[in-house]
Amino acid sequence: MSGRLSAFQWKAWPLAWQILATVLTILILTVAAGGFLFSKISGDNLEQQYQQRVLGIAVSFSKNPTIISALEAGDPNGIIPKLAESTREATGVSYIVVADRDGIRYSYPNGSLIGKRLQEGVIALDGKTHVRIDPGDLGKSANGIAPIFSVTGKVIGEVSVGILEARVTSQMTSNTELIITYSIAVLLLSALGSIFLARRVKRVTFGLEPGSIASLLREREALLHGIREGMIGMDTKGQITVINVEARRLLGLNDDDVGRRLDTVLPEGRLRDVLTGKTAGIDEVVVTDDYLLVINRMPVELSGQSIGSVVTVRDRTEVEGLVRELHAITGLTEALRAQEHDYANRLFVLTGLIEMGDYEQALAYLTQISNMQSRTAAALKARIEPPELAALLLAKISIAAEQGASLTVTEESHLVQPELNTHLLVTIVGNLVDNAIEALALQSGPREITVSLSDEDYISILVTDNGPGVSPMDAEKVFEDGYSTKETVQGARRGIGLAIVKRLVHRAGGVIDVEPGPGGHFEVRLPKNGALPLAERRRTKKAPV
Repeated sequence: MSGRLSAFQWKAWPLAWQILATVLTILILTVAAGGFLFSKISGDNLEQQYQQRVLGIAVSFSKNPTIISALEAGDPNGIIPKLAESTREATGVSYIVVADRDGIRYSYPNGSLIGKRLQEGVIALDGKTHVRIDPGDLGKSANGIAPIFSVTGKVIGEVSVGILEARVTSQMTSNTELIITYSIAVLLLSALGSIFLARRVKRVTFGLEPGSIASLLREREALLHGIREGMIGMDTKGQITVINVEARRLLGLNDDDVGRRLDTVLPEGRLRDVLTGKTAGIDEVVVTDDYLLVINRMPVELSGQSIGSVVTVRDRTEVEGLVRELHAITGLTEALRAQEHDYANRLFVLTGLIEMGDYEQALAYLTQISNMQSRTAAALKARIEPPELAALLLAKISIAAEQGASLTVTEESHLVQPELNTHLLVTIVGNLVDNAIEALALQSGPREITVSLSDEDYISILVTDNGPGVSPMDAEKVFEDGYSTKETVQGARRGIGLAIVKRLVHRAGGVIDVEPGPGGHFEVRLPKNGALPLAERRRTKKAPV
């Protein structure tokens, strides 16, 4: 019961106090563990340092020629104890013990034991140096032992140098006090930092507790990612503050773009202009390489002060595709209606000739119109192998004729079944021909449209007309989505057809050129296999796109 109560009391604490208590607990445990480990490692290192120190003194002492000579002679003059004591005082070690190979001491801190045998025997008879912690008669010490060699290389004794543990412990105690002082200073500074952090968190969260923050976050995520439209939130500086999954998909952005200015993460063009508000408007249409988007940008104000803006992005690619397919079907229907009207007129002529009894003239007229229609269809079928494209051109000829225009496919046109998608060709040719028919709608006098197709080194589609054409000022803008020189009809979007054509051409690896008027002149060059030849990619008209 007490455990449950403690947990409940902990959750009831304000967030700032929870942070303060947690950070202080972690700091205390971390500093304590770090201090312990540092002391342990420091102690081990200190022992190793003392062992290496005494070993170095032992090795140096063992190579002293005076010591070697005296030991070989049995030290009749007592030279070894004097040198050992003077060296001990000079180096600050606790003892220097010299013994021969039989273990007889020649120097020892306790003079009464000189001449007595070592209890543990001679360790360095193997001719190697040794380091250890020696319990010894004088107390526990860091001990280094080095063999003494005669001039002939024989081991004649050893030197044992040691520093008592009391000195090592004193040094370790000094180090530990320094560590404790440092740890206390770190804890005090950390405590002050934790208090500052707790107050800062309280100000930043406007005093909201974790439950309220979590609830707001859930509502925000549900709103942001639950809608089917893309949404981007920006502050007053144009920096992205929030972006949902749909917006990332449609615009090719990612989570790393949050916090960056929108005009730095998108390439220059109409899409960036609309999103940043440079191009203002409602339901602005933007055509990208993959999507047809409808974009709205709205400012956001709080208490009468601007805090940024919100951009919504709707994907209308499928809808526009359906509209285009419906337009194609409508075009075919118009072609059939035009043909029906044409056939009705011809039937009236035939009926009149038959009623007048002029059967030979009626037969000749029937043969003429039959051969004319058959020749046109047969010629297109022979030169244009994709049946869908040939059918489209045949239908466009009828539609243009009803509009008072003459559509001609040049006799030099030739297009075998390419590896490109036939739907791509139909879309490109259909849009360019429709654009030419519309351009001639208000023109008086002859209305002529010419289509030329070829597939020698690359696929070429050339559509020309004798209309006003594109002005030099409009030549660079005519392929921009949303740009149109025609009058906008209520509820209809202008400036999309040529933008879609440009997108399809570029995705296929081709180029599209427009030549300023008089007369419309649009040329598309598509690669048959792989990339378009470099010479053709560089060859441009007056206004390349």
